[in-house]
Amino acid sequence: MNRERAVRVGILLWLTAVYMALWGDLSVANLLAGLAVAALIMITLPLPRVPVAGRLHPLSLAELIVVSVYYALESSLQVAWFAIRPARPPISGVLRLRMEIKSDLVLALCTDLLNLIPGTMVLEIEKQRRVVFVHVLDVSSDAAVDKFYRTTRRLERLLIDSFERPAEWHLTKPPEVNR
Repeated sequence: MNRERAVRVGILLWLTAVYMALWGDLSVANLLAGLAVAALIMITLPLPRVPVAGRLHPLSLAELIVVSVYYALESSLQVAWFAIRPARPPISGVLRLRMEIKSDLVLALCTDLLNLIPGTMVLEIEKQRRVVFVHVLDVSSDAAVDKFYRTTRRLERLLIDSFERPAEWHLTKPPEVNR
């Protein structure tokens, strides 16, 4: 099975699982309805083709998952503390971050990860220059800003190690679409 077909089957199964989770009932009827709805979505709303290069590195991916969960928990506690502490709200601001990620897909994953971390929200992505503008809840000190940059650099490094190691990276052209 080629990579494109495997991705399509994976998306079909994922959409079916989401459908079944939304209904909250594990039955054959829900499975068949979920497959039908997923196929209809895939046919009527196709995703754009994204060139994929390199290969997946499972150990780096496992580390990325663990570190991402840790940062999300740590940030959640920080946001909760800001909400209940008897002091003024923190100073928030927008920080610019130049990314070394080459792939559009991995850049999208990186911005999704940043959005999952409480207290941060990606506001804009300049795709050509690989610059991301992120709203950060706490920029009240140099230490807080440095911590944000250290966190994002670590996530970026783990994403590169997981999906696009420089030795394996080569830019691929999107497949031609015959219309």
